[in-house]
Amino acid sequence: MAKVSMREVAERAGVSVGTVSHVVNGSSKVAEATAQKVNEAIDELGFVRNAAARQLRSGHSSSLGLVVLDSANPFFASVAHGAGHACDEAGLSLLIGDSGTDEKRESKYLELFAEHRVNGLLVTPTGADLSELESIAARGTPVMLVDRASTGYALSSVTVDNVAGGRMALDHIIAGGCASPVFIGGPRSLPQVADRLAGARERAEASGLTLPVYETEQLTILAGRDVGRTIVGLPEDQRPDAVFCANDLLAVGFMQAVLMFSDLRVPADIAIVGYDDIDYAFSTIVPLTSVRQPAELLGRTAVETLLQENASTSDVHHDREFTPELVVRESTRPVRTDPANGSAPPVDE
Repeated sequence: MAKVSMREVAERAGVSVGTVSHVVNGSSKVAEATAQKVNEAIDELGFVRNAAARQLRSGHSSSLGLVVLDSANPFFASVAHGAGHACDEAGLSLLIGDSGTDEKRESKYLELFAEHRVNGLLVTPTGADLSELESIAARGTPVMLVDRASTGYALSSVTVDNVAGGRMALDHIIAGGCASPVFIGGPRSLPQVADRLAGARERAEASGLTLPVYETEQLTILAGRDVGRTIVGLPEDQRPDAVFCANDLLAVGFMQAVLMFSDLRVPADIAIVGYDDIDYAFSTIVPLTSVRQPAELLGRTAVETLLQENASTSDVHHDREFTPELVVRESTRPVRTDPANGSAPPVDE
C-alpha cells in the first residue's frame, strides 16, 4: 500500500498543507474545529507522520540511544528499564542497541543512532579505547558512559565501584572459612571484569591466599557451565572451595555444572558468589549470594544527568559512582567473623 502524503490529507480535510503540518506537529495556531477535520482525515487515510523528515528539518530527534554489551543479560535489561522510565518522564523515546561485546557492532550502532540525530547516547563500551565516543561528543552529540568510568577521557559517566565490589566478595568468602578461592570471568579487557578481579585479588593477597583466574570469552550461563565442568572434574586436592564469578550469569552456569555433573554440595564443598544481583539470583536451586549493583538507578541517573548537561551552557562533565552491597544467600557458608577492612555489611535476603 502506498504511503499517504500530507497533501492527500490536506485535500481530504479541505485545508492547506501548512495547516496539516501545524496539526501533526502539535502547533496551537490551528482552530480546534479545523484541527478536528485534519485529525479525522488522518484517521480515515491512515497517514503516518514522517518523523525522519522532521528530524532533518529540526536537526535533532526526541530520542536517546542506548548501547549495551548484552541485552539478554538481566542486568542490562534493568539498566534499560530505568533509562526508559526516565525517558518517558522527559517525553523522549529510547532506542536500544546490543553490541554483543563486539567493537565493530558497537560502532555500527553508534553510527546508526548518529544518523537518527538522537539527543544523546548512553553507552557501555566494549573496548578500552573511548576515542570514538569522545569524537562523537566533540561533534555535538552528548555521550554518557553507563557502568563504565570515564578515566582519561572527556566524557561523563555513571558507574559502580567494582573494585570495592570485588573486595566485598572475597571478604565474605574468606570470612566463611574458604581458603582456596578462584575467580571466573572475562574477557579481562572489560574494565568491569578487571576491576572486580583487582578488588578480589587485593583481599586474597592481604590474607595470604592466591586467586587463580579462569578467564572466559563471554559473561554467560553457558560459559559458567563450561568452566564449572572443568573445575568439578579436578582432583579433590586441586579443586577450589569457593568461586567468585564476575557476574550472576556465570555463577548460575557454574552452579548448574556443580549440581548436574558432580556430587559436590553448595556451599559445603564449594561456595559461590556472583555479581549484579539480577532478579532471579534469589530463585536459583541454591539461592545465590551476589554483589548487588543498582541497575535501574544506573539507567535512570544516566538519562537524568545527560539531560541536565544538555540543558547547561557550561562544558562540565559529571562522574557518578555508586557503592555496591553484598547480598548474602545460601550459596555461601555462614560468616564466622565480621568482614574485614571496613567492607560494607552484608544484606541478608
